[in-house]
Amino acid sequence: MEPNPKPDDSRQPEGASQPLALKVTTVSWSDLAHTLIPILLLSAGAIWLTLHFVRPAPPHSLVMSAGPPGSSFDLAAERFRALLARNGITLKILPSEGSAQNLERLNRPHSRVDIALVQSGTRVTGGVGAAPTHDQDDDAQGLVSLGSMFYQPVTIFYRGPRVARLSQLRGERIAIGKPGSGTRTLALALLKANGIAPGGPTQLLDLEGAAARDALLAGRVNAIFLTGDSTPPAVIIKMVHTPGIRLFDFTQAAAYVRRFPYLHELDIPAGAFDLGANLPHRRLVLLGPAVELLAHADLHPALCDLLIQAAQQVYGRATVLHAAHEFPNTETYSYPLDSEAANFYKTGYKSFTYRYLPFWMASLVNRILVVLVPIIVVLVPGLRFLPQLYGWRVNSRIHRRYGELMALERESIGPLSRERRAELLDRLHQIERAVILRKMPGSHAEQIYLLREHIEFVRNNLSRAVSD
Repeated sequence: MEPNPKPDDSRQPEGASQPLALKVTTVSWSDLAHTLIPILLLSAGAIWLTLHFVRPAPPHSLVMSAGPPGSSFDLAAERFRALLARNGITLKILPSEGSAQNLERLNRPHSRVDIALVQSGTRVTGGVGAAPTHDQDDDAQGLVSLGSMFYQPVTIFYRGPRVARLSQLRGERIAIGKPGSGTRTLALALLKANGIAPGGPTQLLDLEGAAARDALLAGRVNAIFLTGDSTPPAVIIKMVHTPGIRLFDFTQAAAYVRRFPYLHELDIPAGAFDLGANLPHRRLVLLGPAVELLAHADLHPALCDLLIQAAQQVYGRATVLHAAHEFPNTETYSYPLDSEAANFYKTGYKSFTYRYLPFWMASLVNRILVVLVPIIVVLVPGLRFLPQLYGWRVNSRIHRRYGELMALERESIGPLSRERRAELLDRLHQIERAVILRKMPGSHAEQIYLLREHIEFVRNNLSRAVSD
């Protein structure tokens, strides 16, 4: 084999072309772009995914179905309106006949009603019986409960001798309230459980409130069902003072509660209505459902928290029927409890932004933070490692050329024919050409020139190879 000659710039080995100028740049923009684009796409995907699961800004207005003008439902709705207005939310109140109509409005397709007070046990179809569930009442799907707001006791006044069971009223004239009212729904449920149903010997009259009381006092009816606004303490005191009028004591209260899970035993101690007159004269047990605040399942989480906070101010005071801060609560509910409401009741958590910033500003800040999370988690670390990724990409290209060079050198082992040597030299020239024509950053120039030295080393070995 010939000795290794000193390279001579005046001639090139057989099969080689004239050398090309090496293209060296400060930064390889192509490599930088190919490195940066995946990071940006990943960040954009993370932001899109985050926004996909984040609700838009809360609306500026809500519609609430309340109750008859002047009723407790209506008065509560007015307090809700005042409290929500402090946070820039306009509450429009729609009068209604009561719980049944409120529930019907919520379930109406494309309903404009967002929230409503509904007595537990009220059914969408106006039926009676057990509390509604998704399995029992498909029409009620899409509604959630924000918690129980207060108890609405049912008081039954009757004439004549003491009655221990409602079944003893069979064949009498009973005022059960107007159609669409929660009083009527509950009265029908309780009477049906005692074998009394419409169409039988018992006359069920559509009287309620003052009209029902007047009818009882005049003797036109034998018993009346009153709930909510129809029986404030003053009315109860007046009725129990009336000779011949009795307040029904639910001696079977425990059985009723088991039969109707939405009902609660309400213990009325002696003297609760009038300490001076000791009314009632002995302990009584009343029954009453809780009134729930219902909403559509897509209610904005921020509004959910805001409504519960307002409810705490509206219903948190002590009354004859419950202690202070007992309501609102989640002890019983007829509809699925909203997940956001459940978390609020469990932790009482209110985010930092909503605690110290106005409602709308807090909502905006929260949404901005949500967008910033993927940027901080994905984009910032990605940009931090961008130089290393960029360097890895450039190095991988150089290493690939080294792999081609080593493969070529392995093929040159042993005797070579003139044609085979020319073929290998041409392939070597193509490798060198690819290295030279590819723009490379100046930071990797040393590696490039070292690669070219190695290419020249292989070329010299091929040039002095002994042919067959």
